[in-house]
Amino acid sequence: MNVTPYVTGGVAFKKPFETYYDEPVYDVHDADDDGQIDNPGNILYYMPTRTNQTDNYNVSVGVSATWSRPLDKKLQEQCKQAAQASINQMVQLTANKRLDFELARLKNCGELMKSGVMFHPKSPYASVCADVMLVSPAGVVHPHQHSLSSNQIKVEPPKEEIKANGSAKDLGTFQIGDVKD
Repeated sequence: MNVTPYVTGGVAFKKPFETYYDEPVYDVHDADDDGQIDNPGNILYYMPTRTNQTDNYNVSVGVSATWSRPLDKKLQEQCKQAAQASINQMVQLTANKRLDFELARLKNCGELMKSGVMFHPKSPYASVCADVMLVSPAGVVHPHQHSLSSNQIKVEPPKEEIKANGSAKDLGTFQIGDVKD
């Protein structure tokens, strides 16, 4: 729906503006009654005549309204979906570029830290790598200690003497088909 208010105006005027003009009054006497004017073209006097000339002003005020309704709402919905998909794609591309930037920053700062190169803490660029931590560089073993506990195993002497003849049966294992007495 589209609603448009409007105001229009117009002015009409004449130049030069004259409210009165002098109209000549001619001598129309026929003193000898012969049907002929005695002094044709003789102006007796001038009579002021109103011209009725005025300026015209016009002002129009109104509202124009237009309402349109699509006949196929499916196309309108598809247009909205396409616009949303385009927005989602732009947001994802921006997020991907941000991730690429952060990973490159992390990698470069980490490699520089491993090699012992860093910005001076008072440098304006020190904040570039300020949040990067070097936890355990590859191939570097930090000095450390292990605590070992001594587990003592108690071995009890067998209750009966075992005679061994070198077979698997003597070790306490059985093969398929062996039967224990």
